[in-house]
Amino acid sequence: MAANIVDGVQQSSTAAQAAVVHHRFWEIDALRGVAVVMMVIYHAVYDLYYFGLSDTIFTNPFWFYFQRTTATLFIFLMGVSLTLRMGRKVKQVIYLSYVKRGLQLIGWGLVISLITWLALGPALYIRFGILHFMGVSTVLSYPFLRWRWVNVALGMALIGLGMLLQQFRFDPPWSYFFWLGLEPANHRCVDFFPFVRWFGIVLIGIGAGNWMYAKRERQFPLNDLSLAPSVRGLIILGRHTLPIYLLHQPMLWTLFVLALWVWGMG
Repeated sequence: MAANIVDGVQQSSTAAQAAVVHHRFWEIDALRGVAVVMMVIYHAVYDLYYFGLSDTIFTNPFWFYFQRTTATLFIFLMGVSLTLRMGRKVKQVIYLSYVKRGLQLIGWGLVISLITWLALGPALYIRFGILHFMGVSTVLSYPFLRWRWVNVALGMALIGLGMLLQQFRFDPPWSYFFWLGLEPANHRCVDFFPFVRWFGIVLIGIGAGNWMYAKRERQFPLNDLSLAPSVRGLIILGRHTLPIYLLHQPMLWTLFVLALWVWGMG
């Protein structure tokens, strides 16, 4: 009987640990789902330009701010999630887990670089896009994961420095570090996230995560809307951002090609 009791306690402990490991905050997934929807909308509008149907994405300032808002939301939530990823570990966090995740994102970023080099040519292909940036940020974020207001201050300083760097152009060898924000003259790229400026958003997200979810518990009142159909749909999108990011453009291009073919047939 004593053995059964011990086994029962151990099973309960294991179940409790599993619950901790897999616990998620629905509002973060839902907000990430909102960012996914915004991303798809923006890229659909860009594809209108790519297929020669409309240049509104470059003539209407709304889309510039729409894209910046989408990216800021994604990256801020990434910072929040990095703190929760640390908190879900039952044992002490191992830095190699962050390295592994970061290298995975960098690897997919390199795949995107190859695809865009083939599709857009060497002048416009994605050299340091959002996946490259997120991968490097994940690896380098580890020392900052336990800070709160220090991260907010550092984040604001990096954003300011990044905006300052944007006002200048750099020659080699400094321009080899363009990914930091030291851009060469006539630098052109369809998707570019200079590390210095955008890592500031990551740090602010980490600081906010440590404040809003201190001890891995929600520190503010929030009605549970996770079962509402629309919110549930956003949650599902928010939990599958990487495959959606990788697949949505090929799907959009396919739809545009079919639509243009049908339009031409008509």
